[in-house]
Amino acid sequence: MSFSTDTKREMCQKLSTRVPLQHAELYAMLVLGRSFTADSIVFKTENENTFSHFIFLLNKLFKPEFEVVAPMRGESGRNKTYTVTLTSPGDCRRIFEYYGHDSREVNLRVNRANIEDEEQQRAFVRGAFLACGSVTDPDKGYHLEFAVSYRNLCMDICRIVREIQDCSVAIKMLSRGGTYIAYVKDSEQITDLLTYMGAVNAAMNIMGTKMLKQVRNSANRRANSEIANLQKTASASAAQIKAIKRLKKSGKYNLLPDELKTVAALRYDYPELTLRQLGEMLDPPISRSGVNHRLEKIIRFAEDESVKEEHHD
Repeated sequence: MSFSTDTKREMCQKLSTRVPLQHAELYAMLVLGRSFTADSIVFKTENENTFSHFIFLLNKLFKPEFEVVAPMRGESGRNKTYTVTLTSPGDCRRIFEYYGHDSREVNLRVNRANIEDEEQQRAFVRGAFLACGSVTDPDKGYHLEFAVSYRNLCMDICRIVREIQDCSVAIKMLSRGGTYIAYVKDSEQITDLLTYMGAVNAAMNIMGTKMLKQVRNSANRRANSEIANLQKTASASAAQIKAIKRLKKSGKYNLLPDELKTVAALRYDYPELTLRQLGEMLDPPISRSGVNHRLEKIIRFAEDESVKEEHHD
């Protein structure tokens, strides 16, 4: 199952006990369904839990006559669609008018009279998500959206979500292929909104996945830094050993002061060690910067001797 499917199943398990809240939730599912007019009420979903939840609320609150078209066994994806169609024109008009709508309305909008308090607002947002919402698996990214057929309805959803007092959600809107999308991309805002709608486990899953990603990213950055340091150490060591070999080959090695010769011998024998480790092997030990200073002197000495040889030739 997808993360979005699991999230909706969790929400459907949190049934509102108060009738006004059940009405607010069902109203969201109706107004955001396939059709909601005085003559036609049709609800479609690919989610079996949402389908069962819608039927339960519809029967409990209105007991209308309706037909159900369920997917054939084995069907999946867009072919797996549950459709609920009210068959009685009288039931359609009764429900449409119950929620304060008029057949003379030009554009379908959310009737705010059905969302009178904060708890009804919460139930409405949950119903909206069940009807047309989805959330991306946190392993793939952070994205929660409501896909709405009409621009005005999508604007209403954005306005209602922005008014939530329990969490601050900067929901945005765009048009995609003839559908209007209200979306959230911030992981913290998504977890707050899911918690608000009753999907606590889904919210915790996102938080846990985000923490795991942060740990992995931190470990990767640390590993990359260590690799870069090793490469830098290897490159510097190669240049130092090259200078030492040049001095040995030219017979100038013995001209080095004893303190430089001691460091040169250690570097030559231990090319893999860091400057700090080389410094700890000296007697008395010296700092990393002290070892680096002496090795730089050796390189400059070798370069000066090389220049002298070229000038002599």
